[in-house]
Amino acid sequence: MKRSLDVIKFILLLVVLAFLFSFTKKRNDARKISKLEIQFVDENSPFITFNTVNKLLIQNHEKVTSIGKETLVLKEMEERLRKNPMVRDAQVYVSVNGALGAKIEQRRPIGRVSASPDYYLDADGEMMPLSTVYSARVPIISGTSKNNFNEVTALLLKIDEDEFMKQMVVGINRSADGSLDFELRKTELKLLFGQPENITQKFQNFKAFYKKTKQDSTLFGYKMANLKFDNQVIATKK
Repeated sequence: MKRSLDVIKFILLLVVLAFLFSFTKKRNDARKISKLEIQFVDENSPFITFNTVNKLLIQNHEKVTSIGKETLVLKEMEERLRKNPMVRDAQVYVSVNGALGAKIEQRRPIGRVSASPDYYLDADGEMMPLSTVYSARVPIISGTSKNNFNEVTALLLKIDEDEFMKQMVVGINRSADGSLDFELRKTELKLLFGQPENITQKFQNFKAFYKKTKQDSTLFGYKMANLKFDNQVIATKK
């Protein structure tokens, strides 16, 4: 008998807990979103405005505080954000205080292709449209390519990681045979890089050449420097 009463009490307790859980959930879902919190998790300047993110999140609602939590479909919100050409990834969530939050990872441009129209090449080697909000300071890429220049992605990443080369290289021209020429900042020196291979060694060779000619004030006496050969720089005077 006692055992039966314990079972009945346990069942009643479960029923009460289920009721309380259901009641709390319905009450929580019925609450409105209190505010919107948008965070860009990358270090890039914003290529997409807060207002654009806001519109992608709230869609047909006039403001975020008019949205009931029960109507939110977070995965659909994330998909809308990810479809934006400036966004690489997005996470949407609702915080315990009722705020609708979005963490945005933007695509990272590493080169700008001179075309009709121009476009960026991002760190994943993909085409990225220009932004009306912000212009990235990256090398201008010109010449010919059948693959939207993604064959120079590894080189552009190396340039972006090297502070000296990042400051020096303002333009890259690709010939039909795949060889590359660099346009440098504040000098008329043309740098023949060759194929995008042995990148680190070629960078070191050029840095040594630049440092030496800078020290003895002969840098501006050269019109061309060739990095195509191993462990040496062949320079041509004006």
